[in-house]
Amino acid sequence: MASESHANPPSLGAQAVWLLVAKTLGFALSIALPLVLVRRLSQVEFGLYKQVFLIVGSSVAVLPLGFGMSAFYYLPREPLRQGAVVFNILLFHAFIGLLAATAITVRPQILAWMFNSPELAGYAPWIALVLVLWMIGSFLEIITVAMKDVRATMGFIVASQFTKTLLLLIAAVVWGTVGALIAAAVVQGVLQIAMLAVYLNTRFPGFLWAFDWPLLREQAVYALPVGASGLLLKLQDDVHHGFVSNAFGPAAYAIYAIGVFKLPLVGILRESVGSVVLPRINELETRNESHQILALVATSARKLALGYFAVYAALMVTGPDVISLLFTPQYLPSWPVFAISLTMLPFSILILDPVTRAVDQRFYILGVRIVTFAIMVGVLWMYSARLGLTGVIAIVVAAYVIGWLVAVRRMAVMLHMTRADLRLFAGIERVALAAGVAALVTAAVRSLVVPAAPVIALAVCLPVFGLVYVAVIAGTGVLKPSELTGLASEVMRAVWSPRRQPAAVTAPAAREVDARVHP
Repeated sequence: MASESHANPPSLGAQAVWLLVAKTLGFALSIALPLVLVRRLSQVEFGLYKQVFLIVGSSVAVLPLGFGMSAFYYLPREPLRQGAVVFNILLFHAFIGLLAATAITVRPQILAWMFNSPELAGYAPWIALVLVLWMIGSFLEIITVAMKDVRATMGFIVASQFTKTLLLLIAAVVWGTVGALIAAAVVQGVLQIAMLAVYLNTRFPGFLWAFDWPLLREQAVYALPVGASGLLLKLQDDVHHGFVSNAFGPAAYAIYAIGVFKLPLVGILRESVGSVVLPRINELETRNESHQILALVATSARKLALGYFAVYAALMVTGPDVISLLFTPQYLPSWPVFAISLTMLPFSILILDPVTRAVDQRFYILGVRIVTFAIMVGVLWMYSARLGLTGVIAIVVAAYVIGWLVAVRRMAVMLHMTRADLRLFAGIERVALAAGVAALVTAAVRSLVVPAAPVIALAVCLPVFGLVYVAVIAGTGVLKPSELTGLASEVMRAVWSPRRQPAAVTAPAAREVDARVHP
């Protein structure tokens, strides 16, 4: 049986800091990979590489239908059957993985048809093997989070990211072929499963003999309806990649993939804040304190705006230089796609998911997502070839913004928000003003250094942006002194209390696993 969690857990803010540290280290280890690959692979080969790992990553995230998340519910409630809980999840992951792998192996032309890339069919058996290994191994980070084992979570995040990056880098530098990268992914899958086996055998001795059919059915009844919502979200994130790949081929998809390159640190910040906000909103909801929930949402939005608005404004000025420096000038055509994709960033300051779950609006939001997803897929199905790369990403952004607007309106209704409550969001407009002023000044400076090399332009422009932004923020007093003191206190508590383990890491943090399956 698994050991009990340590007593006296640190605050939720400290939990967020620990997760932020782990994810940041994982990101730091992985950031070098695409920078090497765009220089070692041709544009067509890079497109093929992205297609291969899009298949694997999407399958690992979507096909288990969130079954692994049943660990969060059943492990605390079934102390005598914890071994059965984890074995059932492993069994389900393996079964689904083998089904998908069999389909790919028997009908490899499915891949060629879906992605308009005949070359993929030749890699089908190896893609199938990677898919099975990674689907089983993906349970590693879920189980450590579910067991409130933050040390193990941090260790596995960093270790798995390090080994994956190292293996893929070696394959890229030594051989420089898509086949070598897939072989490296096979080795990584074996290592991941080995780490998982050691951890499970340590925490759940004898779990391999603990199969429980009635419990398996209970887990399925609990997890699959919730997983359907996660499935839809993942499909909405990934489906446009398939349309672009099918309509334009590997070379153009390589341009698009760079254009929609996600900013991992931005997602890390949002997940870390969300892991703090969710339990507090749940607590407030039990006391029917809707106004306090609204105040918490507003406070979180103001703090996220400090980072998100700055990143958005800075990249809108220096984006072409960033792309050219990181991915070489051959990927400069990605800039229009990147610029449109960035439009979603300012909208992301409102953390709506914890609110919709706390006030039990999951099915309403799910219905909205189904409608927007269906419309988006219909438009892309008929017109993606005519829309071009920028048109496709514009449709994706439009679907996101429409869903966001509906969710905001629903939140306002459920929390009985009035015009007077808008004052809670005061300060966000000053953050936007600071970002705009800094962007204008930086753009003026950038015009003076043209045609400087990207590295010189960024070395000049980014410090200018930062200085102007911080100066305007300080002058407008966006953050209250008490908020600054509280933030510093949480960071110090996390840094100086390394032996204390958090009581619970929330499901939003666990969903970060999805992001790490795309190398």
